[in-house]
Amino acid sequence: MADTSIHIRRGHPIFFGLLLFFALIEGCITAWLVSRYNDHDTYPSNSIRDRLKFLVFVSWWTVFFSAAYLAAFYTAFLSFVASIASHLAWLALTWIFWLSSTAAFTAALGGGQRCGSSTLTYCSQNVAAEAFGWIETILISFGLGAILFIGIGAIRRGDRLSGELA
Repeated sequence: MADTSIHIRRGHPIFFGLLLFFALIEGCITAWLVSRYNDHDTYPSNSIRDRLKFLVFVSWWTVFFSAAYLAAFYTAFLSFVASIASHLAWLALTWIFWLSSTAAFTAALGGGQRCGSSTLTYCSQNVAAEAFGWIETILISFGLGAILFIGIGAIRRGDRLSGELA
């Protein structure tokens, strides 16, 4: 089997950098929306309110842990924090968070809005939050697929999942 460690060492910072970047954008948009809606108590529905607040949580959860995994990759490469098992557990949980929050928010918006004909307050910002949520979900899906591929390869080689990533 080909040595994938060079690709992992190059791809890991790129992947987590993109994850961090888009989660930061999503966190800012959703926090702004919650702030605006709270200021005037003008949530379109309780459904949008609850799902929007969950998106705020998931965004900042992803920002915090993406930055932590990025730092651990460089500083504590051989620790359990940077292991295959740790990445697999965090990516699986985060994938569930993103998929459920974004799908629920999309459903609360009615499956997407056309802002030219919508009466939804802050329509463009809500649609942007929805779009960046799906971008994050897709990124996490690719990351989860990659870590599953790496994990299966490690098991086939006889390595442990608590071992180093690359």
